[in-house]
Amino acid sequence: MEREKILSEIARLKKEKDVIILAHFYTDPEVQDLADYIGDSLGLSQMAANTSAKIILFCGVKFMAETASIIAPGKKVLLPDPTSGCSLAESIKSSDVIAWKKKNPKGVVVSYVNTTAEVKAYTDICCTSANAIDVINSIPDGKKIFFIPDKNLASYVKIMTGKDIEIWDGDCCVHEYYDTKLVLEEVKRYPDAELLIHPESNCSHDPVIYKKPNSYILSTTGMIKRVGVSSANRFLVVTEPGVIHRMKKLYPDKEFIPCDEYNECMQMRKITIEKMLTSLQQEIHEVKVPEDIRLRAYPSIEKMLNLPL
Repeated sequence: MEREKILSEIARLKKEKDVIILAHFYTDPEVQDLADYIGDSLGLSQMAANTSAKIILFCGVKFMAETASIIAPGKKVLLPDPTSGCSLAESIKSSDVIAWKKKNPKGVVVSYVNTTAEVKAYTDICCTSANAIDVINSIPDGKKIFFIPDKNLASYVKIMTGKDIEIWDGDCCVHEYYDTKLVLEEVKRYPDAELLIHPESNCSHDPVIYKKPNSYILSTTGMIKRVGVSSANRFLVVTEPGVIHRMKKLYPDKEFIPCDEYNECMQMRKITIEKMLTSLQQEIHEVKVPEDIRLRAYPSIEKMLNLPL
């Protein structure tokens, strides 16, 4: 089917079936352009919780669709490609969390939202890169904290909060690539650029990086907000390059340089307009978290969503 016909049919089905399309910043630009809302994990969770649409077409990876199913059990959540996974979510199992809790019955498990529903079911509170510091600061002093599964985000948050945090050894395969050496090489090429760095990045907790006066460690939404208030005209973007599509749309007069334009999340990029159409036409690839797991997992997400913004 020709591209224009695909777009037209998606628009028709959206209206006919009462569908909202949610897309992450790391999806393909033409997928983002079809979305009703584009955001990071926190924003997408908030939108899933508040939408009145009957069907959520979630253009992201599986753990995100699971989160939407947990928050909005009355909605049908469709994932255009059911194989779209996440190296972080796959790095830890619920049995790992259960084992830690047995050894630390009074400890607090903080799960980055990039985890499976089963892991969230044994989590005390979830967080995203946008609110991880606030989540950790909300935990009373003296409590032992187990931060899972991203070692880079956890290491950065540990430095910023001064809390005693036990860290799981997981990483995002895209962000782990962004080490200090690579970033400093790009800084030499673009010395006037402001540095926007995702905290999942390998370099985020290196003082050589985060102490630079023009360096900002931010979530993807935080990066976009920073561009809006900054007097800089050039930005070196240290995250998956898909977010630059949104940056260019919002700030066409500014220059955005990907730290590596080819370092894409191939799981996010599995989502295509063709798969979106098929999923909508047949209402297939529904993500439905079993009710017993959903009920256990929901409080950890609810606590995160209820934190002051």
